[in-house]
Amino acid sequence: MAKKGKKDKKAASGEATLATNRRARHDYKILEEYECGIVLLGTEIKSLREGKISLNDAFATIDNGEVYLRNLHIPEYSMGSWTNHSPKRTRKLLLHRREIDKLFGQVRNGNKTLIPLKVYLKNGYAKLLLGLAEGKQDYDKREDIKRRDQDRDISRELGRRVKGINV
Repeated sequence: MAKKGKKDKKAASGEATLATNRRARHDYKILEEYECGIVLLGTEIKSLREGKISLNDAFATIDNGEVYLRNLHIPEYSMGSWTNHSPKRTRKLLLHRREIDKLFGQVRNGNKTLIPLKVYLKNGYAKLLLGLAEGKQDYDKREDIKRRDQDRDISRELGRRVKGINV
């Protein structure tokens, strides 16, 4: 019996990714990343554990010295009743004061925004990877696609040379 408990404890200590915002890395240049906690209600965490979450159109703002996540869609818990939450409510993010002050200075001064990149469970707690991002122009996106295609062609050619295939 004791061994089973240890196995369960080890399995629970790992990270489980619930949702990623793949569009963010395409539309924005990520300058810095911050791991922060999310203040959730009971039915929200239960719905998260079911894997139901959408990061589309979500962003973070700094109001009165605190960071809030807006437009994060967590649907109502299927087994909940009158205790259910509203799906797109504003949620508070937990960061250190020095991190909030640093982010506030950078967001206020430039064309930077706070974008959620990933939501995951770490040691039983819901965490959010928040990115300080700068918007990309269309030509930047095209350059990234071109560079990715060139890197793919180079690695493909190196693979052929290693295997001795002449094409």
